[in-house]
Amino acid sequence: QVQLVESGGGLVQPGGSLRLSCVASRTQFRLKMGWYRRALGKERELVAAISTDGSTGYVDSVKGRFTISRDDAKNTVYLQMNSLKPEESAVYYCNTKVCGIDYWGQGTQVTVSS
Repeated sequence: QVQLVESGGGLVQPGGSLRLSCVASRTQFRLKMGWYRRALGKERELVAAISTDGSTGYVDSVKGRFTISRDDAKNTVYLQMNSLKPEESAVYYCNTKVCGIDYWGQGTQVTVSS
């Protein structure tokens, strides 16, 4: 079983930046990790993912602005978000899968507004 705890959300102006963190309870942290978001009235969307070898992938709309990274010594994955847009306001969730079971954090709210 894995517990995931996100933090770092908040209110930011358009064009601003936030860094989200996700701490995993699992002692051995060598897991593929992903960040998703769900905006009000929309479906959940995969934003970024990072594999155990550090390779990354992004949805097209965030390429060049968001960066996913990991610190295995801290069991933590990060999502650096720059040049945020109002339409990116959403609850952001951390995700991993172990033995075919998806694990989710409680989510952290990101609001981009002036």
